[in-house]
Formats: sequence, structure tokens, C-alpha cells
Amino acid sequence: MLDVKRLQVLLAVVEEGSVTAAAQALGYTPSAISQQLLRLEREAGQPLLERFARGMRPTDAGLVLARHARKVVRQLAAAEADLAEIAGVRRGRVTLGTFPTVGSSFLPLAVRRFRELYPGIELTIESGREDHLVRHLEEGRVAMSLLWDYEWRRIENDELLLTELFTDPTVLLVGATHRLAKRRRVTMADLADEPWIIRAGGHPVVEVLERSALAAGFTPRIAFHANDYQEAQAMASVGLGIALAPRTATVNQHPDVRVLSLGDTAPPRRVLAARREGRVRAAAELALHDVLLDVAADYR
Repeated sequence: MLDVKRLQVLLAVVEEGSVTAAAQALGYTPSAISQQLLRLEREAGQPLLERFARGMRPTDAGLVLARHARKVVRQLAAAEADLAEIAGVRRGRVTLGTFPTVGSSFLPLAVRRFRELYPGIELTIESGREDHLVRHLEEGRVAMSLLWDYEWRRIENDELLLTELFTDPTVLLVGATHRLAKRRRVTMADLADEPWIIRAGGHPVVEVLERSALAAGFTPRIAFHANDYQEAQAMASVGLGIALAPRTATVNQHPDVRVLSLGDTAPPRRVLAARREGRVRAAAELALHDVLLDVAADYR
């Protein structure tokens, strides 16, 4: 049976007009091209090229074989393209759910990496609250979703498979003129007498404050209920109080706010990639999952 790679070499010589040009096109040395041609002629049992002082030209047998080689090479390229289509490497689509703090911090890094590696895959992203994201996972409207939980409030849903991406520390927000603003790290015990800015509507970060304050031996005094972290930063910047936030919520930092570490005196949250149990995973989804894991490894 004729060797396909040697057929490619013959075709390159015929189309490029010389061994030297074929070697440049294929990334081989001229010597390697000549050796492959000699072996192909032995396989074919007859001369395929006529050699002259200024080059070579195909024999009738060489022309016939080059014509078949052209078809073979094209069919192999088509087969590779079909396999790529099936695998979803060049084309496909995937929908990802996310929530605002991660959507404005970690996720853009992952999206950039994904588009660099898989420019042919259409990526759609939906942002929402946890109940919205979980419902869309269960309904199959998103392939995966980024979710989060705390140690005392783990996601318990038998229909979901969870992969931890990274730990998101709880940090302290203070105004630039606050007495602690020049410190890099404080503890909750340092904050017993401070007024607090909390998220409105029973947001889970309120429970983070309550648990952390209880462990430090005080009850927080609430000065303001904010609708989002940007509003909390704005009020902290003018000295109305201090606030807790996940680190991912501080990427877009107010210029008059300082972000301080609380170490292990305030619990972190887990950021997770979730998918529905039993879902048939397309290649585009698997590729996105791998990218999320890779970017998360550097993000920690």
C-alpha cells in the first residue's frame, strides 16, 4: 500500500516545481524530500519523476499518482474537519450562567482565554441570582453555571454536580481616611466599635458579618443598608461605616476605599462550576470547563 505522507511529498514536488520548493512548503530538508521520493518510486514500481540538470518533471505515472494524491489529501483534510465538527473544537455553542461579582472579576479572564483557544465556539453568558441560575441548570437552558456557597450553607441539590474553582476570601472595606486604612490586615476583634454597612434584603454576606462578629464577641451596629457592593463602597468612602465583601466584589474598587485582609477571622466562600447530573456534555462544554479550571488555578 502506498504511503500517504510520501504521496503528499510527491504532490508538493509536482505543484511547487522542485525539490527545494517542496521542502520549504512542507518544512523538510531537500535531502529528506529526495529520500521520500525514492522510497515512493520503489513502492510504485516505476519512475515517477524525470530528473534534469535544472530540476525534474513528473512522468505519466507521476502525474496519475499526483492526481490521486491530491484527492487523498483533500479527503483527509475533509475527514479531519468533520471530526473537528463532531468534537465541537472549531464550531459549536455553549451557554454559561454566572453571578455579578464573579462576572465582573474572574469570568472576563476565563472568557478571554476561551476565545483565544476556541475562536469558533459561540459563547453565551447569562447573569442572575442563585435561584435563577439553578433553575436554568435544571431546565437545561445553560450548560454550566458559576455558583457560590459558604461552609454553613452548602448547595445541596442532588441534580447538580459541583466542582470547586477557587476560594473567595471575605475582605474589609474602609474609607481612605479611616483609622485602619493604612493597615494591610486587621481582625474582626479590631472592629467591635465600628458602624457597619450591610447588604439589604437578607443578603448572605449579612450572615457572614453576624457569624464573624459573634465569634469576635460583639454585636455589629448597622449604619446603612446598601443595595449592592458599589453603593456599599460609596458609603464607606465617605466614612458612613465599614463593610464586608467577597474579594471578587472589589475588582472595581472605589478610589477612596481601601481593601483590608481579615485573615481567617471572617469566613470565605467557595466559587463553584455546576452542571446538571446526567447531562450529555458536548465538546464545547468540556472545553469551557477545562478553561475555567485552568484560569481558576492561577486566580487563587
